[in-house]
Amino acid sequence: MRNLTTQLTQYAEYHRDPSNILTHFIGVPMIVLAVVILLSRPVLLSLVQGELPITPAVLVVLAVCVFYGLLDLRYCVAMALVLAVMLAIGQWCAQQSTGFWIAAGVGLFVVGWVIQFIGHYYEGRKPAFVDDVIGLAIGPLFVLAEMGFSLGLRREVQHAIEERAGPVRRRESGAVS
Repeated sequence: MRNLTTQLTQYAEYHRDPSNILTHFIGVPMIVLAVVILLSRPVLLSLVQGELPITPAVLVVLAVCVFYGLLDLRYCVAMALVLAVMLAIGQWCAQQSTGFWIAAGVGLFVVGWVIQFIGHYYEGRKPAFVDDVIGLAIGPLFVLAEMGFSLGLRREVQHAIEERAGPVRRRESGAVS
């Protein structure tokens, strides 16, 4: 299995334009939340007297967290917290009417992908998952890492990525790639 830096670098190679990265800050969380919402409706098993529903969303989140844990414990904990909030939102949406549940999940999914493709227009490259499906799992981690980098966190990871993928390009005002 590829390590954290290799995974993030491969994803970063498709994301060096600041406008594209910005669209990912919006689109990726929308898409992840949409998937969690849509996978929260079918309850496979209920633990603790019906208070803890086990849904496909829970199973996917657990699997993704194991993957993140194998890459980096600190990022895994941060992603687990974000995903736990999304699971709570997904569970709430799943308890609403079918129309609300579908509209929330599909609406977020479609709008999130539109935002993503706008970002990739600015980048001038296709999304990373087209060449490697693991990019679908790395995307949320990339967004978290980029947010951390903007706050001055994990500079060693940022430098390792930039060493391989190059720095985020600086844009001249009004220029579109």
